[in-house]
Amino acid sequence: MPHLQFEINKKVSKESKEIFVNEIRKAFSQIMDTGTDHIAISLREYDKYNLTIGRADINDDICLMNLDIREGRTIEKRRELALKYMEIVKHNFGIVSKNQYITFTEHKGEDFHLVEKYLATWVTGENPLV
Repeated sequence: MPHLQFEINKKVSKESKEIFVNEIRKAFSQIMDTGTDHIAISLREYDKYNLTIGRADINDDICLMNLDIREGRTIEKRRELALKYMEIVKHNFGIVSKNQYITFTEHKGEDFHLVEKYLATWVTGENPLV
């Protein structure tokens, strides 16, 4: 059950959030070759000066992403996802890519729990809730 966390230092509309989470979920499912029902997404909005990246101007819009995923994906797949997420953030929230930062944290499948069960180790083409 990936937990995909996005922190931005601006306020966005409800409609923008709905489009954003749908695009994030779809991209994860396609790139990481898994279903969608187990994907958790957090979007946190902060005031302008509550997030910074050293390379950005203090007045810039920022997006920090922490992506908790199951281990097993290649660096190429993680990089593909990172670049796709930067594109989605830029398109939906107007935050330039150089002001985005992504951290992946990998866990064993058994670290992710839903009411039905804990998840198994990731395998290609899976639907983890079946």
